[in-house]
Amino acid sequence: MTNRNDPTAGLTRKQIRELRAAGTGEQPADAPTTALPLADDAPTPAMGTPVQPGSPAVPPQDPPAAGGGSAEVPPEKRWTKRHTKRAIIIAIIVLVVCTAWLGIRALMVKHDVEAAQRIVTHVQEEPDTLRGALPVLGDYVGSAAGVRWDPVWRLAEFVPWAGTNLKGVRLSAESLDVAVNDLAVPALDAMDSGGDESVLQKILPVLDNVQPRVEKLANGLEKVADSDSLIGPVRDGVDTVNGVMQSAAPALGVAPGLLGADGAKNYLLVFMNNAESVGLAGSAASQTLVHVDNGNLEITAQAGSGEFSETAGPVDVEVPQSALDLYTSFLVDHVNTTASRPDFPTMASLNKAFWNRDIGDQQIDGVVGIDPIALGFILEATGPINIEATGDTMSADNAVQLLLSDVYSRWNAYETPEIVDEFFAGVATQVFDKIATADFNMMGMVSSLQRGIDQGSILFHSFDDETQNFIADERVSGILPTDNEETSTVGVYFRDESASKIDYYMRSNIDVTQTCSDGGSTFDVQTTLHLDIDPAAAEALPDYVKSANWGASQFRTAVYVYGPPGTTLDEVSVEGREVEVKSEDIDDLGRPVAFFWTYLAPGELATVNASFSGDGEFGPAALWSTPMVNATTGTVAACGE
Repeated sequence: MTNRNDPTAGLTRKQIRELRAAGTGEQPADAPTTALPLADDAPTPAMGTPVQPGSPAVPPQDPPAAGGGSAEVPPEKRWTKRHTKRAIIIAIIVLVVCTAWLGIRALMVKHDVEAAQRIVTHVQEEPDTLRGALPVLGDYVGSAAGVRWDPVWRLAEFVPWAGTNLKGVRLSAESLDVAVNDLAVPALDAMDSGGDESVLQKILPVLDNVQPRVEKLANGLEKVADSDSLIGPVRDGVDTVNGVMQSAAPALGVAPGLLGADGAKNYLLVFMNNAESVGLAGSAASQTLVHVDNGNLEITAQAGSGEFSETAGPVDVEVPQSALDLYTSFLVDHVNTTASRPDFPTMASLNKAFWNRDIGDQQIDGVVGIDPIALGFILEATGPINIEATGDTMSADNAVQLLLSDVYSRWNAYETPEIVDEFFAGVATQVFDKIATADFNMMGMVSSLQRGIDQGSILFHSFDDETQNFIADERVSGILPTDNEETSTVGVYFRDESASKIDYYMRSNIDVTQTCSDGGSTFDVQTTLHLDIDPAAAEALPDYVKSANWGASQFRTAVYVYGPPGTTLDEVSVEGREVEVKSEDIDDLGRPVAFFWTYLAPGELATVNASFSGDGEFGPAALWSTPMVNATTGTVAACGE
């Protein structure tokens, strides 16, 4: 029975197949390859309208125009949209996880660095704990530096802005790790090892091994430190570590050469006697030649001041006329006054020339200047020494008194100068042995040397250009700053001109006041000397301590006030019984100089004043002066202070 609702009713099987094929866009298997066209005006049958036999199949309809109804999305587009959405979700998850991981790692680094800082503070307060604290310190900084192996951290360093901060943290942590675990710990282990090698021989391999990595880290930190992307806490940390690394890298570069790794070196050690103040520190007294070969130290010669000729004329060293105008020919023809000019390269060249002329023709590669004040600091780290020649025990507490006062009470240096020279030589030898054998507290020694350098009691000059260029801007070079970029430095220097050792009793006060205006600065410098001994006590002093010219009645001290670079000397004045302005129109070392003579009887005071001014930018006022037996007092007031 036929179903009247069936649209295929009455059709043949072939017609049905054609109809179905038309609905799916397929051709029946037995259909002709060319479809029958519809007439242009042929109506489209309504849905459900039976197709009459013989009617052509209805072709597929074109998709509706945009906006004309919904169209089914092709399967490949549905697949692309699903996978894009999935990728975005995954990327967000990965980003969140990585950010969280970086935050955790950053907190871990922060914890390690803060713990390391606490250990460093503890060691600074108790230097004796260094050896035991180093391994613990090494664990913390090593843990912090572990971010260098973290792939997430390293990839994040390429992210703009944030990456620079992450890189700064990593490089700072790596630098601390190298300083402790690759330098300090191995160096101390080497020093503690047995054997006949000197301490410098033992640590040379450590320096050679660590230098390339320190240099690489220093270069990387310098680039990061120049970035404007660093945030506050990271900036502070990077700047601190970078400052250390920028000094450490070149230091490690020149240190092996200084220690004779690339050939033997000779260094002249000049003992400067503050009891007779002379410019940089004191008169050049006992001198020692130290031979260094691949870290091995050896004293090869010693000479007292009496072994240098005072009648052979000036040594062959070129000095500017300004220096001769201020310090006379005594600068170049008397070894004990070679420190007069406040420029250690000048003193080093003169002492080298005196040694080669009067003592021996050895090659001299550098000169070290040290005074008893610094020696006292060093004895804090080494402990007391025994002087075999006299049976004395010298410590940090009595070094200055023993070397600058007692020695002249015991022996008449005019009659038996060789005994005094032997005493000084014995001190130098004993201290040398302590240092060469590493018989000292490391942190204490570092602190002692730094104190000596900061006050000008330890000075060094190298005749090797690379080494000298490295130290030229450091306090240890004994070179007054040539600009006002960081500070505007005033120099005040004293020279005893009484042929005496009276400065053991001299006291000094220096006040520097800087006044700033829109166009420049003014520097007022007031210097007071006080001979702090009564006449009776002065009269009882040994002849060698009294003035060779005036006995105990009076003593003459020259005062040289060097203004900052870029200033002129505006005004000078004096106060005291007998004070003279010797010169106010000489420039030396690129600075204006006010030169005074003060004559002091026991108990008297004298004051000299000098005022300098200049246009342009000036840094805050600073003061360098002759290290005195009795530490100089006073104030330095920069603008607004």
